[in-house]
Amino acid sequence: MSTDPAETGSAAPEPATDAAPAPDAATAPDAATATDVAPARSNRRRNILLLIAAVIALDIAAYFVIPPFPHGHPGEPVTGIGDLIEANLEFPAPHVVWAPGEGAAHAPAMISADVSITNSLFSMWLVMAALLLVFLIAGRGMKLVPGRVQNAVEFAWESLENWAVSLGGPETRRHVPLFAAFFLFILFSNWSGLLPVFGRIEALRAPTSDVNVTIGLALVVFVYFNFQGFRHLGVRGYLGKFFVFSGFRQGFATGLIDLFVGLIEFMLEFIKPVTLAMRLFGNIFGGEVALGVITALTIALIPAGMLLLEGLLNFVQALIFSTLMLMYTIIAVESHHEPESAHGQPEGNIAPPIPGASTAH
Repeated sequence: MSTDPAETGSAAPEPATDAAPAPDAATAPDAATATDVAPARSNRRRNILLLIAAVIALDIAAYFVIPPFPHGHPGEPVTGIGDLIEANLEFPAPHVVWAPGEGAAHAPAMISADVSITNSLFSMWLVMAALLLVFLIAGRGMKLVPGRVQNAVEFAWESLENWAVSLGGPETRRHVPLFAAFFLFILFSNWSGLLPVFGRIEALRAPTSDVNVTIGLALVVFVYFNFQGFRHLGVRGYLGKFFVFSGFRQGFATGLIDLFVGLIEFMLEFIKPVTLAMRLFGNIFGGEVALGVITALTIALIPAGMLLLEGLLNFVQALIFSTLMLMYTIIAVESHHEPESAHGQPEGNIAPPIPGASTAH
């Protein structure tokens, strides 16, 4: 049976005509997606505007339904901006919740060593209890396929461990538990001050907005890194980092300069806890003061933005305090004449040299 070339030639283009609409079918979902994006964006914008309007309306309604009053004088009218600012501020001295024999009427100083329970100490216990509860829940129900709580705790631990190892090498893993404890405790202590009940109830206050708490944390850091220095280098080796007499072998002037520099470094060791405590206290308390003033002078929108910024700054301050604790410990355990790469870790992010590789000329 013979086939006509004309018939075969005319029949060949038919598949091409059937495949021609394919690009239109492929681009149809993209066109539909593009048309759906615009309404979604407009709906999102409308929801944001409605939320802003609702916040403003609620703020105005609250002003008339529950009018503001001067601090400590409910029911009395506000006489000026000063009353609004004072109602949103906390003084540096903590409020005493309980004191033996004197009750809560005792007014403490800004820095005190009285045997009493202040609102910042009570709030610190609440933060510690909340963290311990989360860790107990995550630890008791550990599974091969982690749940949400276990996954969050493992992610936090691995992130902090990787951060510590990137700063000081594998040997810093022994300090990760205290480093993580400082970071998490300070972070949630900072964030507790952003909750509405903290500062409104006299028994609740952000722990790190009290200088007594930050001084206590700084003293723990001071004792820890000095203990690690004596433990790793010994008494003679650790004190030899500050009282350097080997320079006199090279001359009296060189020895005198080395001794003078060592004495300065020794005195700076006692400045470290002061700077740690005051930096943390100043940033947290100053942030609360700024947030209180802006809340008193503006309506809810600007304080809401400040609240997000304050949350980010609180995270940074927790990371700074815990990282400095780690760096002070790393410096304390290093000998005075130990090179910077003694642990086999290169400085910065430079990779170690490849064995056997030759340098190109």
